[in-house]
Amino acid sequence: MPNSIAILDFGSQYAQIIARRVREAQVYCELFPWDAPRETIMAIQPKGFILSGGPRSVYEADAPFVPPFVLETGLPILGICYGMQALTHALGGQVDSSAQREYGPAEIQPLMPGTMLDVISKVWMSHGDRITKMPAGFVALAKSGNSPIAAMGNFEKKYFAVQFHPEVHHTPNGSALLKHFAVDICGAAPNWTPTSIIEDSVAKIRAQVGKERVLAAVSGGVDSSVAAALVHKAIGDQLVAVFVDTGLLRQDEGAQVASAFREHLHSELIVVNAADEFLSALRGVTEPEQKRKIVGEKFIRIFEQQAKQVGQPKFLVQGTIYPDVVESSAPDRNKAEKIKTHHNVGGLPEDMDFALVEPLRYLFKDEVRAVGEALGLPESLVWRQPFPGPGLTVRCLGELTPERVSRLRAADAILIEELSRAGFLGKPPSSSSIASPLGTAGRTMVSQAFVVLLPVRSVGVMGDQRTYQEAAAIRAVTTEDFMTADWARLPHDLLARVSNRIVNEVDGINRVVYDITSKPPATIEWE
Repeated sequence: MPNSIAILDFGSQYAQIIARRVREAQVYCELFPWDAPRETIMAIQPKGFILSGGPRSVYEADAPFVPPFVLETGLPILGICYGMQALTHALGGQVDSSAQREYGPAEIQPLMPGTMLDVISKVWMSHGDRITKMPAGFVALAKSGNSPIAAMGNFEKKYFAVQFHPEVHHTPNGSALLKHFAVDICGAAPNWTPTSIIEDSVAKIRAQVGKERVLAAVSGGVDSSVAAALVHKAIGDQLVAVFVDTGLLRQDEGAQVASAFREHLHSELIVVNAADEFLSALRGVTEPEQKRKIVGEKFIRIFEQQAKQVGQPKFLVQGTIYPDVVESSAPDRNKAEKIKTHHNVGGLPEDMDFALVEPLRYLFKDEVRAVGEALGLPESLVWRQPFPGPGLTVRCLGELTPERVSRLRAADAILIEELSRAGFLGKPPSSSSIASPLGTAGRTMVSQAFVVLLPVRSVGVMGDQRTYQEAAAIRAVTTEDFMTADWARLPHDLLARVSNRIVNEVDGINRVVYDITSKPPATIEWE
């Protein structure tokens, strides 16, 4: 795709955040492994390159390096952290170990007025090496207490590099620097909008499926609903949506999703009640990865059965989004460590009878919601709480039984009811297509909240009698991209009210705890 930025990933945990920041500037970008083939990277016709950070030293054996063709293109380059060091090394400069490593907050001082660095002072550093000699043609643009060359540039070639991480929130105005590079230096037009995403997706879907019928897997989550809406816009009545009630959905979710889908999408919808099949297949299984793979295969087998009844469609729509791909370490975009197998990425059986249609595969969650709104889907559907494809499977730790799932569903409904009543859920008011995490009166809106049922029993007392029952954990987070997240600072009286109701209204739970772990080191879901 022309008018884009290519981001080369040298193994940074922040690489996906760089991509999101560039997308926020309404410039399309794609993330590639640093050693991806030239033809793969150049196929998007980039206007420039961003080199990500990474954990290595440029002098290590087999250390990642800047591919020669990147320099040969003559296009602008922005190196970030390791990307700065790799660019320096490739152009004949000098990189040495720092006398003192820099991890965390730091301050930089601009050395040349009139650059974007004038508006940046506090930054986030994460490096053990530093530049001691710049390549020919470069000038120092900023310094820090530990890095005499914290930023540098070659204005003639439009090569720039910074030792800090402008993509993270810990660097105020860092996003403005990335936008300046993409738009002003590279000349990329900021035309990556919900409307353009829809137009591009519709064209690709039509080219992929032609006149074939297509099944859409509607799981009850935002992503699958928006994916189905996109495909319906592209091919209309060729789409048949299948909603599988796994018995692992939230309270009243099946009826709510079916109603919203039929009312607003006006597409054929088949509802399959498969609760007994899923719970039977999961009986006795406690290992998280095995649970996900079982759910993934069961989904596909059910769709294959439905396909036979509607003319054997060749294509299956799934709501796979970019964080799913990243965490499952799909080989087509990055080489990150696999965190967990998402049921719709690494959990699918190899012998399935469908080719996948995944129109959201490289979109972040906020982009998905913006597309959903642009498609005319109701706010109640677009801004419903994110829900994993495997459903309550990944929130009911230990063995799944009908009793435990029912217990979890009831506790979760109480949490959602109280958060909604207190004004912590729903669409945050915002003037942009990507909503601010702040709600009314500065209240922090909760991006995702749910209850986890733990396979742990504890002693309690109710009505002067000893109890020995299960514990439940409340998980509530705030995030803008779901790649990182922080635990929500909910009012104590609200948490107390939720805890009191769960213990009093849900049989089998006598203790409630609150998860105050951010992502990373934890994931948002517990399994």
